[in-house]
Amino acid sequence: MPTSTTLLQTPAGAFRVAIDGPEGAPVLVLSNSLGTTLEMWDAQAARLARDHRVLRYDTRGHGGSVVPPGPYSFEQLGGDVLALLDALRIERASFCGISMGGFTGLWLGVHAGNRLNHLVVANSAAKIGTEDGWRTRAALVREKGVAAMAELAASSPGRWFTDGFVAAQPQVVQRAQSWIAGIVPEGYAACCEALAQADLRADIARIAVPTLLIAGAADPVTTVVDAQAMQAAIPGAQLVQLPASHLSNLEAPAEFDAALAAFVA
Repeated sequence: MPTSTTLLQTPAGAFRVAIDGPEGAPVLVLSNSLGTTLEMWDAQAARLARDHRVLRYDTRGHGGSVVPPGPYSFEQLGGDVLALLDALRIERASFCGISMGGFTGLWLGVHAGNRLNHLVVANSAAKIGTEDGWRTRAALVREKGVAAMAELAASSPGRWFTDGFVAAQPQVVQRAQSWIAGIVPEGYAACCEALAQADLRADIARIAVPTLLIAGAADPVTTVVDAQAMQAAIPGAQLVQLPASHLSNLEAPAEFDAALAAFVA
């Protein structure tokens, strides 16, 4: 069944959003990874919308949301979440983000913790990758455009999933590849540039929101060691390891949903 979405106008631009669950229920915001859309959260939205008002959105530069020229920053990406909450008159929400979305959550935890009830950071790190690596990728995507996005889609299964999952669930993998292939090159490159300069390692000790960290045991991008470093830095943070690679909500949905639902209950 297709996801029902709408364009929400904010001072930061127009964002494609999906809202599920009963009005008046506690709000849970779900934030996508680099190269995906809000559809990556379909399974989580279906489960969590029983008890929560679930707000999903396409990150700036992705899907049907605004694609201004880059570079972007996490001050913008975090500010976009606050703009969405303000536009919907939501004072506080729980937040769950994966990878790039997880870093957005860390930024919110540091800079806008008063707006959060719970923070869930999945398959992320206080610094993801290297500045050179991200800037090189951004330049390649700008140079080659749609062809570069097709190449990234072709190579994405090895970064996102374990080999066993790729073999066993080709439809899920192909759907994920279709998301990245459809991203506007400028939006993708501009988010790469946000990741290039993003480093919260010295700041996350200030996070006072109840925090859950989710790590994929086989994640080569943001490792269990990255999650353990965040757990050591964030007061009281909990850590759950899942049998998955980088997109753990797609590879281990039952375990992911159980951990998320228990934490935000």
